[in-house]
Amino acid sequence: MSKIGQKPISISAGVNLQINEGLINVKGPKGEWNGILPRVLELKNKDNQWTVSRKNENKTSKSLHGLYRTLINNAIVGVEKPWQKRLEVVGTGFNVKVQGNDIVFKVGYSHPVVFKSVSGVTLQVEGNNKVIISGADKQLVGQVAFQIKCIRKPDVYKGKGIRYEGEVLRIKPGKKAKAAGAAA
Repeated sequence: MSKIGQKPISISAGVNLQINEGLINVKGPKGEWNGILPRVLELKNKDNQWTVSRKNENKTSKSLHGLYRTLINNAIVGVEKPWQKRLEVVGTGFNVKVQGNDIVFKVGYSHPVVFKSVSGVTLQVEGNNKVIISGADKQLVGQVAFQIKCIRKPDVYKGKGIRYEGEVLRIKPGKKAKAAGAAA
């Protein structure tokens, strides 16, 4: 048995979980999440404790067991307290501004880059160099954060670009540092 799949999922009072013909709907005070439960799995409720079980013991159902338990648990946590990713824009003259529902990045290109807002995700700008992405769907929050990071990935020589807050970059030495090391 999957150790993660065996754990029960507890739901607090403000969260509502419904299953209708393989469709899972989780509603809470901070959002909503929809997903599909594979046919090889079952979701059962007993005293407000939900458990995921599998109908057979083949390899596919075993691999999906723990995965879907975690996805449903992440959805329940996300509709109570939204998932967050924080990005920082590092570089001279680099900044971020909100323009309506969109975010405009000035990150060293000849033109400003406009990032359109995505439904299900809230985008906020803190100061002029921090972006906060939050939402109920953990996967969508991470995907949007990565798409924003790809606008200008951090440079390996100077570290300029968009990075996750707290991310440690490996900065390469330049040609002069290499030449000075070889001459010594």
